[in-house]
Amino acid sequence: MELSVVMPCLNEAETVETCVRKTIGFFEDSGIDGEVVIADNGSTDGSQQLARDAGARVVPVVDKGYGNALMGGIRAARGKYVAMGDADDSYDFTTLGPFLDELRDGADLVMGNRFKGGIAPGAMPPLHRYLGNPVLSFVGRLFFGSKIGDFHCGLRAFDRDAILRLGLQTGGMEFASEMVVKATLQKYDIREVPTTLSPDGRTRAPHLNTWRDGWRHLRFLMLYSPRWLFLIPGLVFMTLGLLAGVAISTGPVRIGAIAFDVDTLVGASAALVIGFQAVLFALLTKVYAMQEGFLPHDRRVQRLIDWWGLERGLLTGGLLAIAGLAGLVASLLHWRGHSFGELDPRDSLRIVVPSATALVMSFQVMFASLFVSILGIRRRQHPPLTDAAEEAAGVVDAAAHKVAGERRTVAAGADTAAADGEEAEKPAADAAEPAEPAEVAEAAGTPDER
Repeated sequence: MELSVVMPCLNEAETVETCVRKTIGFFEDSGIDGEVVIADNGSTDGSQQLARDAGARVVPVVDKGYGNALMGGIRAARGKYVAMGDADDSYDFTTLGPFLDELRDGADLVMGNRFKGGIAPGAMPPLHRYLGNPVLSFVGRLFFGSKIGDFHCGLRAFDRDAILRLGLQTGGMEFASEMVVKATLQKYDIREVPTTLSPDGRTRAPHLNTWRDGWRHLRFLMLYSPRWLFLIPGLVFMTLGLLAGVAISTGPVRIGAIAFDVDTLVGASAALVIGFQAVLFALLTKVYAMQEGFLPHDRRVQRLIDWWGLERGLLTGGLLAIAGLAGLVASLLHWRGHSFGELDPRDSLRIVVPSATALVMSFQVMFASLFVSILGIRRRQHPPLTDAAEEAAGVVDAAAHKVAGERRTVAAGADTAAADGEEAEKPAADAAEPAEPAEVAEAAGTPDER
């Protein structure tokens, strides 16, 4: 079978039959060997029977959610290619021809683009059309280098085996983003086809929740991009904190009538520590995601981890700790120089704050190095220890036992046959016994001879 069209369904009695009949009509008109799979997520309005009557195959999916329903349908699909779309009659399934052409041409994923194809009046709320979808699509392109203009178009088609290899996990509306993100990270051939969006044919409210599902999309995009979630903000904080700290550590900095002094130094120190911790989180997240298969392998990160190692991390952390402790000792000597009395904060804090910052960062470095090393521990199942000579001897002994058993069987059969032969000879001997008197008489001689 070439094409399976999967539609998630939860109480779509008003529109599911129309969608199924349109799709089957498209198959017949285009000469496509295809099927319609309704991934039912627990409908209670009779949608299942309406879909069957229209010619669809209904697959029940117990786990609730848009993504769960679609994955259930995709796994149950029999076609080489799969197209997915909502069962609310907002997408025209008779326009799947260009999607299928791109798949036949070698594409792994073909996305619809509603902004290029056209959005009918009333088909999409203004908040979604002008803010939600454009912003989230921009974030996806920025974070992952994707060229897709409409991350959340519900009409798309793909190679079934290629999508299953991605190991998609999300069960909600963010499933749409996960498919594009993982396909992009795996360097799949992704293409776009203009498509139209019409007002759906339902009288009830849609399942989509603007703020909840929008946040779930954004959260997914951030969690799958440690670079933008941790690394870039961390580097910004570190740079600002370091520059400000170095500038103020020798004395106040004046910009016009504004003077930046030790209070700003404390804030710069906090920014440096926060930024440094964010950078470490980016590294730890990347290592974990690579090892668990959430993100593809990154050679640059692997080279960094291999070069850094636990020993270098502990050594670097130790040197920072020594520097911090030396600064604290210097602050004590400074205090002693004032007879352990009252100090001018503008002088003392310029020693204490950098020292404390170095001490905090030293432990961050050491703890992070230890944690990366822990992440690198892989569980292995070692094969049983065997000696090749002993294994060969065991094979020979087994063969010898087998041959000996076969010989015993043959010998037992021969003994049985011999015993049967002896039993057969006894009647013959018994039959010859009457001739014994004649033999005696012959031995004694005839009357004449006597």
